[in-house]
Amino acid sequence: MKQYGVNRALIMLVDDSRTNLLAGKEALSGSWSVQTVPSAAKMFEALEWSTPELILLDVDMPDITGFEAIKRLQEQPATKDIPVIFLTALGTNANELEGLQLGAVDYITKPFSPPLLCQRVAMHLLLQSQQRELENYNKNLEHMVNEKTENIFKLQGKMLTAMADMIEGRDGVTGGHIANTKRYLEILLAAAIKKGLWTQTTESDTSLLLHASQLHDIGKIAISDDVLKKPDKLTAEEFEEMKQHTSFGMSFIERLQNDEDETLFLQYAKVFAGYHHEKWDGTGYPHGLSGNEIPLLGRMMALADVYDALTSERPYKTAFSHDEAIRIIAANRGTHFDPDLVSLFEENAELLGRKSSMKCCG
Repeated sequence: MKQYGVNRALIMLVDDSRTNLLAGKEALSGSWSVQTVPSAAKMFEALEWSTPELILLDVDMPDITGFEAIKRLQEQPATKDIPVIFLTALGTNANELEGLQLGAVDYITKPFSPPLLCQRVAMHLLLQSQQRELENYNKNLEHMVNEKTENIFKLQGKMLTAMADMIEGRDGVTGGHIANTKRYLEILLAAAIKKGLWTQTTESDTSLLLHASQLHDIGKIAISDDVLKKPDKLTAEEFEEMKQHTSFGMSFIERLQNDEDETLFLQYAKVFAGYHHEKWDGTGYPHGLSGNEIPLLGRMMALADVYDALTSERPYKTAFSHDEAIRIIAANRGTHFDPDLVSLFEENAELLGRKSSMKCCG
């Protein structure tokens, strides 16, 4: 691209009058680089290799008029943002209005006064410079906000993981239950989105959703150690206390919510905490919901939760193999689990199996 001077804005002056070109160049060249062009056709040729900061465009030219030329300029991505000032000897309100409607930023009548021409050019170059600065500021501000938001999100993720580890530690469960269920849920969710079963989320929401799943057992904080850490089978009374962790979890999250500004993250967390022990046939807890009354995310978490429990060793049981766990889940199709989700689970069994064999990273 041709350079017209160090740190000097390039002005393109387009006029079929040689006299006007010479007069304009003489007036402007003291402050700016000036490229003179005798026609609109030549202007378009010149724009192939140079990009002016401003175009001074004569309206009344043969072949291609200024009005026709600005329409073409507006249609091209490379030139649509170049400010255009019309030069005209016509001087009627109708012509000025038409030119402004087509996208011109100003009108200067001919014969022009050199000081006035310079002043108007300087004003519009200043406006353009300020506009660019504002756009750059907004871009930088947006980048800073996005960066800050990402850092906050990462910090929240670390805090959630720490909280989940704390819950898991109290439970006495080893093997990374929270991390495992999050992985299984991610696989199921991706499959559900592909099948069109889950359509209420964007990529950003999916990330929030998966983070929120780590709080599905948050209510266990309120369960006594005698029950939570008991190595043997729970009595009926103890099991009733354990079942309350779902209600405790919902209550805990509700206290964090603001009715006027309920965050999506907390909405997801509340569903996971409160509904992952509901059963398709209505025999689950705490609400005894059945079928589609149970939120889909609760039904999905129920599968992820049970699959991990089956394939993990506990003080009171040995771990089932992946194949055995799949058979047990399939046998509970339509009783414990949503039949459609069980089918989805079976379709992704191989992927779930690979995930289950991975070492937990917390």
